[in-house]
Amino acid sequence: MAVDYAVIVVYLVGMLAMGWWGMRRAKSKSEFLVAGRRLGPWMYSGTMAAIVLGGASTIGGVGLGYQYGLSGAWMVFAIGLGLLALSVFFSARIARLKVYTVSEMLDLRYGGRAGLISGVVMWAYTLMLAVTSTIAYATIFDVLFDINRTVAIILGGTIVVAYSTLGGMWSITITDMVQFVVKTIGVLLLLLPIAVVKAGGFSEMKAKLPTEYFDPLGIGGETIFTYVLIYTFGMLIGQDIWQRVFTARGDRTARWGGTVAGTYCLVYAIAGAVIGTAAKVMYPKLPSADAAFATIVKDELPVGVRGLVLAAALAAVMSTSSGALIACATVANNDIWSRLRGAVASQGDGERDEVRGNRAFILIMGVAVIVIAIALNNVVEALTVAYNLLVGGLLVPILGGLLWRRGTAAGALAAVAVGGTAVIGLMAGYGILANEPVYYGLLASLAVYVVVSLATKPTDAAVLTAWRERLAGRGAEEPATPDPVTV
Repeated sequence: MAVDYAVIVVYLVGMLAMGWWGMRRAKSKSEFLVAGRRLGPWMYSGTMAAIVLGGASTIGGVGLGYQYGLSGAWMVFAIGLGLLALSVFFSARIARLKVYTVSEMLDLRYGGRAGLISGVVMWAYTLMLAVTSTIAYATIFDVLFDINRTVAIILGGTIVVAYSTLGGMWSITITDMVQFVVKTIGVLLLLLPIAVVKAGGFSEMKAKLPTEYFDPLGIGGETIFTYVLIYTFGMLIGQDIWQRVFTARGDRTARWGGTVAGTYCLVYAIAGAVIGTAAKVMYPKLPSADAAFATIVKDELPVGVRGLVLAAALAAVMSTSSGALIACATVANNDIWSRLRGAVASQGDGERDEVRGNRAFILIMGVAVIVIAIALNNVVEALTVAYNLLVGGLLVPILGGLLWRRGTAAGALAAVAVGGTAVIGLMAGYGILANEPVYYGLLASLAVYVVVSLATKPTDAAVLTAWRERLAGRGAEEPATPDPVTV
């Protein structure tokens, strides 16, 4: 596997080189956290697709295809639907706000009283997202180098923390663009056709597998509904996703670039399910569905191609991990630490150089992520808790703030508190992996938001006026002059 190793090493060294390049560009808070808000449509589309399609979408998507057939595409398909909905209905307004975090948006909309508690919830979500992505390095490096879990996590995590700390969003943007290209070539253009051919083509796959493997709804209606509820709606409100929207050069870039990325996700979802279905034909009795990706890559691909496809899997994990890491650090610094020390940064502050502080937070959060990843065993449960808290606690106040003028700060705070508490309590009763906690938690959050908002004084007219001005793109800093490299 010397050639495969060489491909992987070149890829990893390239990631670190991109981090060094990004360090030379990131000279202000805006450059470091949101790439100066000046990404053009091609880079925006590629990096947005890269962050939402992580290890769960690649390794997990193939695993679901192995287990359920074509209907295994629904998890990643739900992610694509969420990105499409965000891009078409909300991204232009979000980009015009010129903020850095979701909590800053809530402060603008509700008058500065909803940010801290929402920041804590968002921080917990992004932290767990970064942790679960980091744990995925263990699977990939085990296939590559046959090293133990802890060393794999430290190796992969250190590389991501290094380039993220050095150059912030600029480094992450450039590395994500490379990772997008590698994933497209490795998974869509190489692994997909090779897997289908090795399985004997679609006719042979249909002959050897039960008919339910080719039923688009075979995974079950309740499972599909839960995927849509958690992942589609999760795409609408996650800090890691919003922070990429903030990098867009303008409304059209956010809307159309995101639409392209969402469409790409739908194609990627189907590809993963087909690869998994082909693996079921070739390896009908694997000990774990999640082993399907690594097995087919290791046993069926030629030298060199195998290294590129494993690099694609590594790229998928790194893009999600780095995006979640910078989101976690941004929330920790801007929404929690700065508020606790009584020094909330001014909105749209693009001139002050706060790179050092944000860089320190990425390093601190990165070390914490690696330590937690080493100690944590159940990845699925951790990710489920994160998404349940995100959707159950924050979906209603965020979308309510964007869509309902009568929503108030008291209603938003009550929705976060009741929804989050209900989700935690119901997970304790029903079990972490049950569907009921997010269903009932979301309903409780919605009911409390409406009732409390109607029962309390409407949001001050001056706050709503300022909010409308920001939504219209007025009253905030204008983005910097477009850089040719980002067009």
